[in-house]
Amino acid sequence: MKIECCVKDCLILRQHTFLFISKMKKVFLLLLVPCLSWARPPELPFNNRPPGKVIRTCCAFGVDVKMNMIPFAKVTSISAPSHLGTHIYLGNKQENNGIIYTHRGGFIDMGHLRDIADYTAYFYNLMITNRNQGLSNFKLGNEAGLKMISFQIPEPFTNKDIALLAGKLAYDLSIWHEMATWFGASYIPFIPERYSSFSIEDAYSNLLGVQIAIQAILSEKDYEHSMTELIQNTLQELRAVETIEDTREAMNEVKDNWWSSLVKMPNRKVMLMREFDCLENVQPWLIESWSSVEYSMELQVSKYSSQNELLTDFYQFSVKHSLRIPFKKIFPYSYKERIITQHDFPILLEYIKAEDKAYWEKARNSKFLQ
Repeated sequence: MKIECCVKDCLILRQHTFLFISKMKKVFLLLLVPCLSWARPPELPFNNRPPGKVIRTCCAFGVDVKMNMIPFAKVTSISAPSHLGTHIYLGNKQENNGIIYTHRGGFIDMGHLRDIADYTAYFYNLMITNRNQGLSNFKLGNEAGLKMISFQIPEPFTNKDIALLAGKLAYDLSIWHEMATWFGASYIPFIPERYSSFSIEDAYSNLLGVQIAIQAILSEKDYEHSMTELIQNTLQELRAVETIEDTREAMNEVKDNWWSSLVKMPNRKVMLMREFDCLENVQPWLIESWSSVEYSMELQVSKYSSQNELLTDFYQFSVKHSLRIPFKKIFPYSYKERIITQHDFPILLEYIKAEDKAYWEKARNSKFLQ
């Protein structure tokens, strides 16, 4: 009897002890979780492999744009703020991207905006990971040549400085994409993309993506959640139109002025106007009958750190370019062996602008303009 009582008491004691420990665990977790959430740093999806040269396939400027060799096919890539989905790092169909007209920022290409935002986040994490030792000739893949980046992070640089540096590098990459497609690089072989190169909304959308991404990176929220909120807030600040039909109407307002409805993609004549002034400040293209230039929102390319140091002194974006680019013609006095860096962008852009001007002067009296 005594042994049975002793065993029973031990079992009861063990059960009460287990219940006590379980309750204490719950109390401990309840006390710990708030502390963990307060201390949680921004979360950025990241791996060493760089994103592709095109992350989101979006968006052709215009509405009901006809396609060559595909009868009855028409392309329309427009959206509205209420249609946009949650931002997903490196893209998702549920994002519902498209072009949206805003009264202060002109046409915004959401695909471009999200792509360069994600590249900014990627470069930021790459820099944070290699903060102490830097990085040399890190390959980003081929696009009219092998793209590479090198950087060194100065010790006094804050996280904000690093975010600005990542944004500047991402924006340089976006400019190279426009130049590369101008010289014949394309995502799909044998389908030229020059028709959309330097489209009037590209530079503004790209730079806007950089600025939104920097805010998201430096916030205490999850990157994707922060991007989703900031995109909606920014569109509201830019006074975006409300519906898809509003943007369609805006596109038709500039039809055969900024873009042509008379030719088919991927003919370069689809785009009648282009934006080449993208190295300094970027002005939005506003429809005069719709929007007041007085309230336009100009975007500025960040050039300096918090210590007033030139950001370009701490990184190099370089391309060992292919034979698509007439290097000797553009740089007749250069001794470099097929290497282009961000410092060569002004010369390249001047060449492209002159080439575009000469093309339209020659085509002015051709049949498609009559």
